Amino acid sequence: MRNKSLKDFSIWKDNRQLRCGFTTGSCAAAAAKAAARMLLTGERLERTTVMTPAGILFEAEIRQIEQTADRVSCAVKKDGGDDPDVTNGLDIIVQAERTEEPGVFIDGGEGVGRVTRKGLDQPVGAAAINRVPRRMIEENVRAVMQECRAEGGMRLTVSVPCGEAVAQKTFNPRLGIEGGISILGTSGIVVPMSEKALIDTVRVDMRARIAQGNGYVTAVPGNYGVRFCEEQLGLDGQQLVICSNYIGETIDAALEFGAKGLLLVGHPGKFVKLAAGIMNTHSREADGRMEILAAHTIRCAGLCPEDCLDAARAILDCVTTDEALGLLKQYGILGPVMHTLMEQAEFHVRRRAGEHLPIGVLMYSFEEGYLGGTTQAEELLNKVKENSRE
Repeated sequence: MRNKSLKDFSIWKDNRQLRCGFTTGSCAAAAAKAAARMLLTGERLERTTVMTPAGILFEAEIRQIEQTADRVSCAVKKDGGDDPDVTNGLDIIVQAERTEEPGVFIDGGEGVGRVTRKGLDQPVGAAAINRVPRRMIEENVRAVMQECRAEGGMRLTVSVPCGEAVAQKTFNPRLGIEGGISILGTSGIVVPMSEKALIDTVRVDMRARIAQGNGYVTAVPGNYGVRFCEEQLGLDGQQLVICSNYIGETIDAALEFGAKGLLLVGHPGKFVKLAAGIMNTHSREADGRMEILAAHTIRCAGLCPEDCLDAARAILDCVTTDEALGLLKQYGILGPVMHTLMEQAEFHVRRRAGEHLPIGVLMYSFEEGYLGGTTQAEELLNKVKENSRE
């Protein structure tokens, strides 16, 4: 089977093909692999390759090589294709050093942010190098060490000159990531963010799923939703519609193409907004997550008035929904708040769907698991599972 090419993931807009690119995580993995090999062999590399989680081979040019007997550093330039990302053009540098202790140790240096708040991908104090890039770096470096029969371990330090300045143009400061950018990526590739193209993709995917199955469809915003559906709900990730932030357009497409039912599965980071009737969950369109959670916390004040008001005040100071959910759990009111949220989410999605499309919403977090569902969610989940068995 041939390796996939970026052309297999083409995005078209205004009769032209938008060029895809590679994430900062892919760049860091490629730089780490090259630095490790040069350290262990003494050779000098101009190019290297890494396989991305999407199955696309990344052929990277190696830049800014600094090589001594004790350490090697090199860079890979971030090229996100036609995606208008502020990290495009940055050099992702990795320095490799040998260690006596076995293992692969990954940390961030200059220009890579540090996590200062709970609820993010990495623990407080860790470099903002997310799980998938960490795994890519480790797997590629371990493969080099095994091939070279190297003993001991390897320390990899990822840095991004100008990363701290660039991070001010991102959500990192608001999220509690200080000192630089994050090293990100779940698929390893960057798909240009064309809104019309993304909505068209959702529509095409919706029509195909309805045509191929029994008419019952599950939609998730992205890769984390796919992972939850596969690991916790037993669904086939290949059968899910990836709807991104376009919940309203996804409901419209399900209606247009004759779906028998639609189940929306998502993390509260996006789906809390449904309780306020926000059908485009991108942060640039609307946020209000903490305000919505605080309002529903106050709504539950009949249970324990003082605790609910204290929790609502604390929630307004939270950065992430995971942090807010932790507070609700601490105050013992997570269940009641989620119940009222699901009631309001159901009201709004039903209003968008009308009378003819059965629709359900299911919310989860990887910390807490299942958080709540609307009245038809379980029935629709069973219908989707029946579809996967047929």
